[in-house]
Amino acid sequence: MKYLPKINHEIQLIFDKKLEKINNSFLKDYYSELKDYFLSGGKRIRPLMCIAAYNAFSGEKEDQILKACVGTEFLHNASLVHDDIIDKDDFRRGKPSFHYRFRLYHDNYKLKKMVAADFGNNLGILGGDSSFFFGLEAYLNNEFNDASNIRGVQLYEQAYHEVCDGVLIEIDMVNRQELSISDYIEMISLKTGALIEKSTIIGANYANVEEKYQKLLSTYAINLGILFQIIDDILGTFGDEKVTGKPTDGDIREGKKTALLIEARNKLKGAELARLNELIKNPSMTDNDVEEVRDLFQSADVINSSKQLALKYYEEATEALNGLKPVIKEAESEFFEDLLNFVYERKF
Repeated sequence: MKYLPKINHEIQLIFDKKLEKINNSFLKDYYSELKDYFLSGGKRIRPLMCIAAYNAFSGEKEDQILKACVGTEFLHNASLVHDDIIDKDDFRRGKPSFHYRFRLYHDNYKLKKMVAADFGNNLGILGGDSSFFFGLEAYLNNEFNDASNIRGVQLYEQAYHEVCDGVLIEIDMVNRQELSISDYIEMISLKTGALIEKSTIIGANYANVEEKYQKLLSTYAINLGILFQIIDDILGTFGDEKVTGKPTDGDIREGKKTALLIEARNKLKGAELARLNELIKNPSMTDNDVEEVRDLFQSADVINSSKQLALKYYEEATEALNGLKPVIKEAESEFFEDLLNFVYERKF
């Protein structure tokens, strides 16, 4: 995809600008590690959505949106850095997560004044915070007018609050046993859907898109985000670790309220339901316990029911896209359609 190297270049420029001003050796290590974390992988769906929404309506030079498109990618990665601390995940995209990198840093330099886990978590918290503020650079240093940039910052702020609200609801859900799919959809609409939606609307903002078309873009994007998370839940337990780059036992061990777990609890009865609840409550699950939970999920046929749920949001996104097709450029229409199909069918 032609924009991926350009997006990565813009991300690199923001870090290089910071690194050029630093003399302190530890700060250089910190920001270099954060830069490497950002550039070590990622699908860049959010900046691509921003670019596509802008190009779909704008007749201006395509590359003008590049500086502004990366803002939400920084916010997305800020949330990932913090999520990995909350979820106790040591790997992301097949490589050490940001906080775990500094646990290793602690070990390599034999630092003695702080426990390795605390050192890593502290640097991870700061890494997420740094990433969030780096994202604002996208709306402060570009070629657009002040009014468009102020609106970009407002949308960025809204996305930040919605993502945080989604994570807060998710944390609360861990302690709740009786949950409906609608509870789950509310959570992922905020945690995952909101940032994809705001990325898209930021692009539309810079292209001065009419309100009625912004609403269709919003509907498409938020449903894409919901769809993304449902498929992510399936891959998080039944995916191929070599392909996804993430362990497939983390969600189960954490007792994370995925579509799979909620569906299983609503479908299993009697002894199977009691056993599932017993396993999920155990903070020290063995590998055999994890496998037993997978077996119970299979018994409840949650892969198929979750895919059916995903299909509902796929169809809603498709309907919104069909409303946009008559007024947007063909290349971007194809991009939106291909992305929707990729997310629905993805294996990583």
